[in-house]
Amino acid sequence: MTKKRSLNTGLLSLENLKAKPVRTACLVVVAAILAFTLFGGSILALNLRQGLAAMTKRFGADLMVVPAGTSEKAQSILLRGAISYFYFDKAIVDRVARTEGVACASPQFFLTSLAEECCDAMVQLIAYDPETDFVIQPWMAEKYNNTVGDGQVVAGSRIAIRPDDTVRLLGHSYPVAARLSRSASGLDTSIFMTMNTMRLLIGRARTEGYDFLTAQEKEMRRGAVSVVLAKAGPSAPPARLAQTIGRENAGVDVVVSQSIFSGISETLAGLTAYIHLFSLVLWVLALVVLAAVFSGSVHERKKEFAVLRILGATRGKLAGMVLGESAIAGIAGGTAGILLASMVIFPFSTLISEGLELPYLDAPLLHIVLLALGSLALSVLAGPLASLYAALRISRAETYFTMREGE
Repeated sequence: MTKKRSLNTGLLSLENLKAKPVRTACLVVVAAILAFTLFGGSILALNLRQGLAAMTKRFGADLMVVPAGTSEKAQSILLRGAISYFYFDKAIVDRVARTEGVACASPQFFLTSLAEECCDAMVQLIAYDPETDFVIQPWMAEKYNNTVGDGQVVAGSRIAIRPDDTVRLLGHSYPVAARLSRSASGLDTSIFMTMNTMRLLIGRARTEGYDFLTAQEKEMRRGAVSVVLAKAGPSAPPARLAQTIGRENAGVDVVVSQSIFSGISETLAGLTAYIHLFSLVLWVLALVVLAAVFSGSVHERKKEFAVLRILGATRGKLAGMVLGESAIAGIAGGTAGILLASMVIFPFSTLISEGLELPYLDAPLLHIVLLALGSLALSVLAGPLASLYAALRISRAETYFTMREGE
C-alpha cells in the first residue's frame, strides 16, 4: 500500500520550493548573503570592541615616557608588535617617579632578537623591573602565582613555545615560566623577562659572538632604559601630567595612553557605524529583491492557487504556504550564510587583525551564539516580510475570475 501523507502548510511549502529549484536557489542565495553580512559584520564589530577593551585593561599605564622622536615607535610596539629599540638615561626614572601626581613609575628595556638559527623567531624582548612593575606582573598573576626567576622568561600569547616549554634566543634556550593571556595588542608577540635576565641574555649572546649587541650591552651596563611607564594618581589628569613631565624633562616625549585608545575607539566607532549602515541598507535591498521575486512568483502561480482553492484550501492556508516558503528559504540561506561567515572569520582572525591594524580579540562563545541566532532571525524575518503583500494578494483573489483569466 502507498503510504498517505497529509499535505500540511509546511509540507506544501517545501514541495513548492523543490518544484522550482531556480527560484528557490535565488531566495536562498539572497538570504545567505544577508546572513553572511549581518553575522560577519556583527562579529567583526564585537571582536574589535573586545580587543580594545582587553588592550586598555592589560596596558595598565596612563603615560609612556620615551626618548624624544620615538613616540611613534613606542606606539607601534604596543599596537602592532613592531620590532624596535631605543634608550635614554636611567635618571629619567627617578625624575618621573618624583613628579607630583605620579602614583608609580617603572622602567622597561627593549631588545630585538634575530630570526635565524640562533633564535626561534624575531621578536621584541622587553625587560621589566620586578620591584616597581605594575603592568606585566599583575597580568602574569592571572595564570602564574610564583615569581619569575633569573633565566626564565614570560611569553606573549602568540609566541611559539617549544615542546619542552622553552624558547631559543641568541644561542641559548630559556625556560618559559608563564604564557600571558591575550591582550589584542603587539605585546602578544613579545617576550618578557626581568632586568637581571636581560643582562644574562646579553652577556651570553656576546660570548657567542653576537657583536651587534655591543652597543646594547653598554646601554644595559650604564642602566639605560627604553621607556618609563607611569600611573597617574586619582586627582592628576594624565594629559596635564604629561605636559608637566615634558616641560620638566628635556629630550623626552610623553605619550598619553588614553589618547591612543581614544583614537582607536573613534576609528572603531566609525568602522562599526559603517558596518551597521551597510547591513541595514543590504537588509532593505533584500526586502525589495525578495518582494519582487515573490510578487512575480505569485502572479505566475495564480491558477495553481485557484486550483488549490477549488480543492478546499482556505485563503489562510494559501497565505501561510507563501509565507512558509519564504521562511524555509530564509532558514536554509541564513544558516548557510552564518556557516560561511564563520569559516571566513574564525580561522583567519590573526590575518584579519593584522590587516586592520587594530586590536582584535575573539568574543566569548555565548556572545557568538547570540549573534548567530539574531542574524538568523533577521535573515528569516526578511522573507516573510517581503512576501507578506504577495500572500495577502493571493488570499484575496477570487477563484472564478482567476480561472477565467486568459480565456
